[in-house]
Amino acid sequence: MNMPLNTTANAADPVEQARFNMIQQQIRPWNVLELNVLETLSAVRRELFVPPEHEGLAFMDIEIPLHGSPEEAAAKGWNMLPPRVEARMLQDLNVLPTDKVLEIGAGSGYMAALLAHHAREVISLEIVPELAEMARENLAGAGVANATVRLADGATDALAEGPFDVIVLSGSVAEVPAALLQHLTEGGRLGAIVGRQPVMRATFVRRLGNQFETIAPWDTMAPRLHGFAEPSPFKF
Repeated sequence: MNMPLNTTANAADPVEQARFNMIQQQIRPWNVLELNVLETLSAVRRELFVPPEHEGLAFMDIEIPLHGSPEEAAAKGWNMLPPRVEARMLQDLNVLPTDKVLEIGAGSGYMAALLAHHAREVISLEIVPELAEMARENLAGAGVANATVRLADGATDALAEGPFDVIVLSGSVAEVPAALLQHLTEGGRLGAIVGRQPVMRATFVRRLGNQFETIAPWDTMAPRLHGFAEPSPFKF
């Protein structure tokens, strides 16, 4: 059950003050206004999903390194996305209590925890063993019981337990992976950040029978998810 959204910060608790500021100053201005999403951001303790050495960055509007040096993490996409991006993705996917969700790119497990707060079940795939273990430990530490992390390549490892009501790519791809669309239920939604630097857009695809309806409502940037195709930008 979602906790009530605090409308005022507890000035005596610096962590709660920082969480309040994150929601009010970063997330609300990004048109994240759905009460159930804001309640989730208040209830799910983001600081539990940040490496201890970066705990002071938990509520900042930045990508946070999760593994290796900051330079290596940036190059290989081993980062937490900024909270405003995760919050807007969560809102626009409109996850329902009956939904079965597939996430590709578990990272620290934070997005899986947000999704699990709304969904019936979350399966999160992570290709990096150290990150998969981190995500498992973080989710267990946060008491999230309906999210499972698996060591797998989301670009190639189709799951037999699909189809899914929601598929989330927690990172960017050059184009929407067509193979994943076949794992959506009727009315199912896929959300991804699509494009190449310096232009990427949050893209949402809904399955309607054998047709797919696509919208791309907002700009953002995110590190690449590894393993997905990179079509040549040159056309002849």
